[in-house]
Amino acid sequence: MRSEEILKKYWGFDDFRGIQKEIIESVLDGHDTLGLMPTGGGKSITFQVPAMALEGTCIVITPLIALMKDQVQNLKKRGIKAAAIYSGLSQSEITQALENAIFGAVKLLYVSPERLSSELFMYKIRHLKVSFICVDEAHCISQWGYDFRPSYLAIANIRKDFPNVPILALTATATPDVVDDIQNRLAFREKRVFKMSFARKNLAYLVRHTSNKSQYLIRILSNTKGSAIVYVRSRKQTQEYADLLNQTNISATAYHAGLENLEKDKRQKLWQTDQIRVMVATNAFGMGIDKPDVRTVVHTDCPDCIEAYFQEAGRAGRDGRQSYAVLLFDDNDKAKLQRRVADNYPEKDFIRQIYDQLAYFYQIGIGSGYNAVFEFPIEQFCRTYKRFPTTTNSALHILTQAGYIDYMEDEEARARVKFCIERDELYRLSGNTEQEDMIIVALLRNYTGMFQGYQFIDEQVIGQQCNMSHSQVYMTLRTLTQKRILNYIPQKRTSFIRYTQRREESERLVFPPAIYDDLKARFADRIQKMIEYATTENICRSRMLLRYFGETDTKDCGQCDVCR
Repeated sequence: MRSEEILKKYWGFDDFRGIQKEIIESVLDGHDTLGLMPTGGGKSITFQVPAMALEGTCIVITPLIALMKDQVQNLKKRGIKAAAIYSGLSQSEITQALENAIFGAVKLLYVSPERLSSELFMYKIRHLKVSFICVDEAHCISQWGYDFRPSYLAIANIRKDFPNVPILALTATATPDVVDDIQNRLAFREKRVFKMSFARKNLAYLVRHTSNKSQYLIRILSNTKGSAIVYVRSRKQTQEYADLLNQTNISATAYHAGLENLEKDKRQKLWQTDQIRVMVATNAFGMGIDKPDVRTVVHTDCPDCIEAYFQEAGRAGRDGRQSYAVLLFDDNDKAKLQRRVADNYPEKDFIRQIYDQLAYFYQIGIGSGYNAVFEFPIEQFCRTYKRFPTTTNSALHILTQAGYIDYMEDEEARARVKFCIERDELYRLSGNTEQEDMIIVALLRNYTGMFQGYQFIDEQVIGQQCNMSHSQVYMTLRTLTQKRILNYIPQKRTSFIRYTQRREESERLVFPPAIYDDLKARFADRIQKMIEYATTENICRSRMLLRYFGETDTKDCGQCDVCR
């Protein structure tokens, strides 16, 4: 079936737009391909259509669990076989998804980049007929990019198992340097880039200098209509600003990475269905969220770089209608931005001190600790050694890039259960409620080894089998814990430290320029470009953004605050 026929059959569109067709034809011809498309440019079509046209399974690598779930759900509604593998699934669910793909029952298999480090996963997919590999958010593979993720570096290894399978890399933000770096790190067999102009004719970029951001935000939202996103710097501010807006009869809710997944989903749904007008969020919100009718995006604080600002601002007006991206800037913002350089790249001696204190915290002697894994309560660590969380966090990330530790931040730790009594005692129990007995039976039916030690459980599966909500399962397991029948450790987000080599003397730690000095200089340069964008009063905002991404043939937009 031709690409146009697939597009019409499954998506109902008569023709492709922008550079979609060129990218699709490049993939169908077997070429490694990099597609640069702004937010709302229709990236998903460029891999979903060729996945349907080619024999086998397309592996889609993306860091966004929300996007995976959303796209899989939408594909299934269109009659397309798709599956996703992400943290939180049970081992049996992961195995089932892989087996289905091996037997040809999955056209698109979504996975996180971390999954490529799993021996089981790599063993399984070697039996898979792979049509091509799609790398979404491809800028994450570049250390020169603004959102580098070490887990992305493992993607190139997949080529050893599938040397003749093309790779499609997609991103909405990449400078010329990052474009080259993506292709090098993904081992492109030839350079092949398709690029849409990043110009957004329906999006007006505005910078407003104000000493009272709260009042200016209310003024903006009172004078505009439609859905909005307000980006703030901290989790605390999300609630503060949401409360402020609600007090002025502008319906709002808060969103940040610290919320429980169920609460995140609930708030996101209220906003997506327009029951709530404004989402006040940290940058944890927005990637993979498909809401085309956002009319206004406001930043109360400057992001660290143009790339992040452009991507977040670009979530406005994806339906092509007039929309606004507003940056609120005051006299303190310049100094705050410049301080972030020291916060993100603390002095090397400070990093060495953190390394030593980490060893004291876990009682790791010189020459020992290799492969040891520990939960890492950063607040407790910082209290113990009188450190600030921001710089401590940065030091741990630099130690990770230097190869001394693996700092896994905000990982999803699945729920665990262990029985406190013997199996024979369990059968003699009396006085339990019906719900408690149902939970015990479901645990015994689904899991083994709980009398010997902790076993991971899936509360959702238990809830489905017992016809209970997630909160009912949680409360029942808590009650059984209080009765000392079992020990229940709920699902939570936590951080982990793994020693990737034996503990060194801190004086011998080496931080090569490629992971410290060069990156610090580039970060400082990105900060400076962001300051220039916010403070320049005589160059069109759209022109400044486009020039940053290497577009030289630009025109004044006629609608930003400078042009007007």
